[in-house]
Amino acid sequence: MKEALDFLLEKDPVFKRIIDQYGLPIIPKRPQGFATLALLILEQQVSIDSAKATFVKLSAKVEAFQPHELLSLSDEEFRNAGVSRQKTSYIKALATAIVNKELDLESLPEKSSQQVRDELIKIKGIGNWTIDVYLMFCLQTPDIIPLGDIAIINTIKELLDIHDKLEMETYAEKWSPHRSIASFVLWHYYLEKRGRKTNY
Repeated sequence: MKEALDFLLEKDPVFKRIIDQYGLPIIPKRPQGFATLALLILEQQVSIDSAKATFVKLSAKVEAFQPHELLSLSDEEFRNAGVSRQKTSYIKALATAIVNKELDLESLPEKSSQQVRDELIKIKGIGNWTIDVYLMFCLQTPDIIPLGDIAIINTIKELLDIHDKLEMETYAEKWSPHRSIASFVLWHYYLEKRGRKTNY
């Protein structure tokens, strides 16, 4: 991480400003696999804490959080756990792809980030935000900037006065090959400024 931070501090004064104000971020990690991807689906467009509460309720309905176990649940059981109809269909689509061997999650660490993206994007309900977060948090891919994330977008708008997503993408190219660490620093600023703590 030190090498990445040194690079970013040299490339862009915005990172010195954040670190001087709020200190260094903790770089979170999540386990690879089905459960984390299902949790990421639940996290789409809601708070992490809300998604985690739903995940806990859903987990209580199965002996083990495995694809075949989730597929044995009825839509009503998902609904009773607080899962929307849409997200129920997404989690079931992911579970079905794994059970049918159309998706092999264990092979993803050996693949390039583009190959991982190409594999996961085929699954209904898994878009670029979910893939970006999985790449960063689970596979520790070093050069991802999740420009589908509202906290990242708002922080760039606030600190750099860039409001167009394409311009953000172009600007962030100078943070390459350490855009993931740059993103973690931006998230750190967003949360600290609002006095929020998130356990990823």
